Amino acid sequence: VQLQAFGGGLVQAGGSLRLSCAASGRTFNSYSMGWFRQAPGKEREFVAVIRWRGSSTYYVGSVKGRFTISRDNAKNTVYLQMNGLKPEDTAIYYCAASSREFGLGFEGKYDYWGQGTLVTVSS
Repeated sequence: VQLQAFGGGLVQAGGSLRLSCAASGRTFNSYSMGWFRQAPGKEREFVAVIRWRGSSTYYVGSVKGRFTISRDNAKNTVYLQMNGLKPEDTAIYYCAASSREFGLGFEGKYDYWGQGTLVTVSS
């Protein structure tokens, strides 16, 4: 599976962006899809995941109510709608695919990674 993330950019605080992650391969709907981010000088952290079974979603507390993850299996694409952006959301955002159902808040559970897309939120 190859992943390509795009949609990042510069936005003012309070604004919105939608990230997309396009996946190659015919088995997209059998992968849980996650978004992680890495801010300057910090370790990469989990943001959100949508599981392949049942499409249940989970978010890190700091983005709950502001970010929404979704997927379109017909288009092999996962989205991250980000509203109410804050300067602390500034980071490189990565999408990742996992064949697992559990432990999806941890990087080590993911099999494939995209190249990242930069989101910059100005104050």
